[in-house]
Amino acid sequence: MSRDASELARRLARDAEAVCRHYLSNGRRRGRYWTVGDVRNTPGRSMYVRLSGPDAGPGAAGHWTDAASAEYGDLLDVIRESCGFMDFRDVVDEARRFLSLPPEEPPPTPKPVRTPVPAGSPEAARRLIAMSQLIRGTLVETYLRNRAIKAVHDAGALRFHPRCYYRPDDSSPTETWPAMIAAVTDLSGAITGAHRTWLARDGSRKAPVDTPRRAMGSLLGHAVRFGAADDVLAAGEGIETMLSLRCALPAMPMAAALSANHLVALLLPPTLRRLYVARDADAAGDMALAGLTERAEAAGIEALALSPRMGDLNEDLHAFGLDALRAALGIQLAPQDVARFMRRGTARTE
Repeated sequence: MSRDASELARRLARDAEAVCRHYLSNGRRRGRYWTVGDVRNTPGRSMYVRLSGPDAGPGAAGHWTDAASAEYGDLLDVIRESCGFMDFRDVVDEARRFLSLPPEEPPPTPKPVRTPVPAGSPEAARRLIAMSQLIRGTLVETYLRNRAIKAVHDAGALRFHPRCYYRPDDSSPTETWPAMIAAVTDLSGAITGAHRTWLARDGSRKAPVDTPRRAMGSLLGHAVRFGAADDVLAAGEGIETMLSLRCALPAMPMAAALSANHLVALLLPPTLRRLYVARDADAAGDMALAGLTERAEAAGIEALALSPRMGDLNEDLHAFGLDALRAALGIQLAPQDVARFMRRGTARTE
């Protein structure tokens, strides 16, 4: 965040309750917090905003967390999402208006050109993710629902970009399509890359382009993660595969490595004791299962396969439904994990 934006966030935090009353009017104060359904001002109480605290750091005033989606941010994010702004300049202007600050003076000289970064680099991936938005109410939700994925738990790894660049090849003109953006992170949570799934204009399916899925940045050993892994982790290839598994096992941490080769090379947390490998039913899936199982067992980690009835777990979910998927998974889990991870629960799609 720039210095000016940080100062605006601090100013907003000094009067956090007034900000919440204005932009999150469907909520209410509960002790030291303002509670509301979500950052878009939906009635409810899963999101809570800290109304007092230090200017910065842990426990700072104005910081918020949505317990249902694991999203978090500051009061500038509240203004952006509740007002539906796409351009950060609009967020700044609205914040200054709320604080009764004079409009920002235009700079006396042209703004310097943003330093370019190599295409496909980790920094380019981080910039893409920063330009994307939360998925609630976007075509990402539409796309996932059409894949029978009706609840996304810990959705912070997924973002939406309404006009993501797509270029078929070096000789073709650049196109723009809506896209699901997924953050690729290392074991510490640092962003190392991004995965793009370009979508049809109505979100009903993938975009009608030659390669609707592409990844960028540093991928080897890293993954798109849902939940923080400790002693148990489920890992597989595709994002939709792992989201399907997460519909059935919402409490189990999961990682999508994005390809069979990357699944074999996935770095495993040092605290891991049991690894579930959600295999795809093809030759590449068999190779990934064997390679990752060998690495896990060499590290003293128990490895168990989760096998689909069809091509992958998303096909199973779409064809047979969630109850049938749960039943099929239940007989493949270690007994101690059935009670731990197969509790039924609902969560909003974020």
